[in-house]
Amino acid sequence: MIVRRYGEHALLVELDDPRLVPSLLAAAAALVGAAEVVPGACTLLVVLAADASREQLTTQLSSLQPAVHESSDREPVELAVRYDGEDLDEVAQLAGLDRDSVVELHSSATYTVRFCGFSPGFGYLDGLVEQLHVARRAEPRTAVPAGSVAIAGEFTGVYPRSSPGGWRLLGRTDAPLWDTARTPPALLTPGSTVRFRPS
Repeated sequence: MIVRRYGEHALLVELDDPRLVPSLLAAAAALVGAAEVVPGACTLLVVLAADASREQLTTQLSSLQPAVHESSDREPVELAVRYDGEDLDEVAQLAGLDRDSVVELHSSATYTVRFCGFSPGFGYLDGLVEQLHVARRAEPRTAVPAGSVAIAGEFTGVYPRSSPGGWRLLGRTDAPLWDTARTPPALLTPGSTVRFRPS
């Protein structure tokens, strides 16, 4: 774990194992002087409170001992999915499988939200079986429908709203991923677990 100065009002913690991020996120958020903590794939951005001591917070962060926690106390978020995505056949071909096997592999895993980004409510879900690790599309779509369930590289995710995107589409869910009337607005938050159920 490396702690670096990041601009005038923040620290950047770099980790060599993405599975440590959820544990460190919880510990860092509890530190005095941490106004905001933003997780990334293998990083944690800690924004300092106005009266915080950078040196003190650096020492506190450096002394933390994050651990890998593959299980969560929270019940998995279950998303019903219609596996009829535009890229399902192509993914099957790239993986050397048939459509049903792709659906079975994707829906049988339990995923962990490692971090959020790209758009509000978009979670990067880790846990995708290696056989389904396929590259992004060479040419992104200009508009991906809201609720699209997709894969790219080692991650799977769900588009919370219509937006451009280059991930390969497997299906679609009607679950509201982002709702400003909900607390928190995002259905998927770092550390939560997710299951996909064919419908």
